[in-house]
Parts: sequence; structure tokens; C-alpha cells
Amino acid sequence: MAADTAASHAAQGVELLPIVVLLGAAVIAVPLFKRLGLGSVLGYLAAGLVIGPFGLGVFTDPQSILHVAELGVVMFLFVIGLEMQPSRLWAMRGEIFGLGLAQVASCIALLTCVGLALGYTVPESFVAGTGFVLTSTAIVMQMLEERRTLAVPKGRRIVAILLLEDLAIVPLLALVAFLAPGGAEVTLAERLAGIALGLAAIAALILAGRYLLDPMFRILGKARAREVMTAAALFVVLGAAFAMQLVGLSMAMGAFLAGVLLSESSFRHQLEADIEPFRGILLGLFFLGVGMALDLAVIAANWRLIALAVVAYMVLKFIGIYAVARLFRASNREAVERAVLMAQGGEFAFVLYAAATSVGIIDMESNAVLAATIIVSMALTPVLIIAHDRLMPKPAPSLAGVEVAENLNASVLMIGFGRFGQIVSQPLVGHACTVSLIEIDPELIRITRDFGFKVYYGDGTRLDILHAAGAAEARLIIVAVNDAEAALKITELVKAEFPLVPVLVRAHDREHAAALINAGADFQMRETFESALTLADKALEMMDVEAGERAEVIADMRRRDAERLSIELTEGLYSYAARSLILGNLPLKPAPSGEAS
Repeated sequence: MAADTAASHAAQGVELLPIVVLLGAAVIAVPLFKRLGLGSVLGYLAAGLVIGPFGLGVFTDPQSILHVAELGVVMFLFVIGLEMQPSRLWAMRGEIFGLGLAQVASCIALLTCVGLALGYTVPESFVAGTGFVLTSTAIVMQMLEERRTLAVPKGRRIVAILLLEDLAIVPLLALVAFLAPGGAEVTLAERLAGIALGLAAIAALILAGRYLLDPMFRILGKARAREVMTAAALFVVLGAAFAMQLVGLSMAMGAFLAGVLLSESSFRHQLEADIEPFRGILLGLFFLGVGMALDLAVIAANWRLIALAVVAYMVLKFIGIYAVARLFRASNREAVERAVLMAQGGEFAFVLYAAATSVGIIDMESNAVLAATIIVSMALTPVLIIAHDRLMPKPAPSLAGVEVAENLNASVLMIGFGRFGQIVSQPLVGHACTVSLIEIDPELIRITRDFGFKVYYGDGTRLDILHAAGAAEARLIIVAVNDAEAALKITELVKAEFPLVPVLVRAHDREHAAALINAGADFQMRETFESALTLADKALEMMDVEAGERAEVIADMRRRDAERLSIELTEGLYSYAARSLILGNLPLKPAPSGEAS
């Protein structure tokens, strides 16, 4: 009996091992790759390759994992749909059916030529190229999210193209059936019936979303059962995806439509919070599955063909995307970034290739080679994006309409005119002090000009700019820049060249304040210190602490903070260390317990 129990426990341990390995691989690889600046997607792909059948062999059937993990893409698109109100989506119709259709059509034409150049038939070349045209929604959405560009116009244009590609999978699958040997025998009536069924499913989903979903969540909300709300959210996402799949449409499109229909619901934020944990885990599982599916044996046997196909497909797709972007008046920078982000093949290619294999257009070996080509392109995408970010020159600031500091003369010179400097300047101007303002950000100069401020362009870390801004004649210099390193450099330069002019500096924290004092600043103030004390005073007031006692507590706080800073400076703790911290030469260590910056 004991032996049976032990054997049973051992069997359960074996069943849990793959799950533990899967989670462990993600936990180790993703933070490591993000720390190296390679991104989470590449971390998931590498982890999948290591633990897959062509690595350690912990998993032998990556396709089964991919089938489950595709739900991550489905839930991702549901969350995106929640952010897309119908009015906003309607406003994007030109980009979806204009820009998106132009990109898909031009890239299909270009990529079909690759197969023809390699000697394949027209149907084979069309299927192979078209599969590569369908960009990886999962990778691009993840990259847009990490780069925080989903909500900006260039990100919305990419989302519009991805939506068109999701819609395109339906006619493409029908076209594959038509191109198949004997495919022309399918009657026009059968094709029209399939189209009508798809449109009917979409209409039914829209009606259900409009008249059923919100009342259902209202009833469930009154029950106050959190787990039921979570189950209902999953039911809506998976139900919509399943309904679309039944009629031959994309599961992702069904989930996206469900999200759009619920985007104006009062339960939108609750739904997003309920779906988010499942979305993140399953999307990571999808990338792990893609890494596992990378068949190294197929790549080794056909590496020349795969390498040639990857380069040809990605280069031609890059050219097609760039050309269409420029045709639609995108800037060079946006066109290049879009082309780099979308140059890979995507997960829908596997669906298209599987359909083409089942109807006899391509054989199993060609399917494996094409799948490997797609996966290699997906794995290369994070690397290409890193290369793009490092090699693409930073946009030069436009100085149109911005005056450069020259021959200025005022009683106060203020360097930096952000949120801190703007507040400091007002009492000075109100007290009839003349103030020269210089700032290095042209856009900020243009914005503040609209509010009546005369700000000049100038880099305070340059001695010639300081002379032109009137530093030698100023009675006072205020350094209010947001960059801690720049503030320290400016202070050192001013005290070396204009030692008789007092310098008041905005400090970021205690270490920065100490470094500024060592650099010769006549006065420094941490940007959050006084505001934090004011808020603490208000909190004490609302806790019914008497005014006199509050004043004593705040005064004691100021005194103890000044004493700590004085002791640290006297002991020389920050004479070198603080300056090194500010300049990035030493790792930042946490402050002692109980101390605030």
C-alpha cells in the first residue's frame, strides 16, 4: 500500500514537472533577456527552444501547447478591443481598409515573386508569400505595448493594419481552397453561402453585444460574486472566439469584436482587470510554444533555403511596408519603424500553411520549411528592433521659431524652464526682477511661449552659452533643469567661471543635494522635500493635530534632515560617492531605513 502511494505521488510529480519547467524557464529567461536589453519576446522564444523537443526535450509536442497558447493572442485582442470605442474604430476605417489593404496587397505581390524566382508553381508561391505577409499580431502588439506606442497615432495605424490582416485570413483561406487541385469545382453558391454565414455570425455577435452583454454583467454585478464575474468575462471572450471559429473566421477577430462591443460598458475596467492575468500568462505561453516549435533538424537540413527565404521575404516585405507608408505620407522615421516591426511572418501563417497542406497545394516537408522560416523571422524581430533603436539617429530638435540665447542681460539667469522653473520664476517676475530664461527643449520653449513667456534656446553646460545668456552680469543664477547630471555640471562650471555669482540649484534627492554642495552651490532645495512636508502638515491637520504641535513637528523634521546632511558631508560620505552616483559611476544603494530622500 505504501509502495502504491509512493508510486502515485511520483506519477503526480512527473505530471507536474513540465508545468514547473515551463514556468521556471519563463521566470529565468524573461527577466534575464530584459536586463540585457533584448526584450521579453526573445526571452520567451529562447526559453521555449531550450526546453522544447530540440533542446532539453522536456516537451515533445509543442503544437499542443501552441493550440492552448493561441488563447493568449485572443485575450490580448479582447483587451485591445476594450480600448477601441466604436466611434474611434469608425474613425479608423480609412486606415483599416485603405492603408491596411494597400500594404497587404502590395506585400502579397512582392512576396509571391520569391517563390516564382525559386522555381515553385504559382499556387505554391502565392501560399508561401501570403503566409509571410500576415504579420505576428502577438509580437507586434507586445512590442507596441513595451514601447508605449499603442495609443499614439503611429501605433494606431499599425493596429489598423493588423486588423485588416485578421480580416484577410477569411478570403485567403477561401482562395487556398480555390487554388487547390479540384478547388475550382466548388460552386459559386457554396462560396456565397460561406460568406453569408460569416456575415451572419458577425451580425449576431454585434446584436448580442449590444443588447445582452451589459444587462448580463449588471445582473452578475448585483450578485457580488467576484469569481462569477471572472468566469463571465472568460465566457464572453472564449464564446465570441468560438463563434467566429465555427464559421471559419479568426478567433482573434471574434474576441476583438467582443471587446469593442463592451468598450463603452460601465464594466469595462472590471473586465480588463479580470482578463489581464490570463492574457499575460497565455501570451507568454504562446511565445514559449513558438520557440519549442523551432525544428532544428529541419533548419539544419534546409538551412540554405531557409536563410535565403527569411532574408528575401523580410527584405521585400520591409520594402513593401516602407513604400506604402511613404505613399500614405508617413514620415521616414515612422515608415522605417513600422517596416522593422512588421517585417516578420505571423501565427496566422501556420493556419494558412496547414490549410494549403490539407488540400494538397504544398507537402509536409514544404510546410515544415515554411513554418521554420516564419519562426526564424519572428525570433529575429526583437533583435532587428534593438538594432533599429540603436542605429536610427535620434530626431534633431527643430529650432523653427525658437530664438537662441545671445547678448542677454538680466538680474536673474534661470537655466531650465520646466514645471519647477516655471513656479520659481513667477514670484521673481511678480516682484519686478528681470529674468533671462534659457531651456534646451525647443518644444517646451514653443509651449511656454504660448503662455506669454520669452524663453531662449541654450545648453547651460556650455560656457559660451552661459556668457551669451548674461551669466557674468547676473546677480543670481538659478539652475532648475530636470537632469541631475546636467545640474551638477552647470553648478561646477558656473562656480569655476563666475565665482562671485550666487547659484541656487534644484536638487533631486539627498545624494544629489550633497554633490551640489560639494560643487559649490550656495543654496539647494530638493524638489519634493518642501512639498512633502506641506502635505504631511495637511495630513496632521486632518488628524486633528493642533497647529502649534504641527509646526513643531515639521520644524523638527527640517532640523533633523539638515543635521543628517551636515553629518554626512562632514564625514565625507558624499565627497566622491555622491558625485559618482549622480554621474552614473557607482550603483545606487538604498537609503538607510527610515530616511527619505
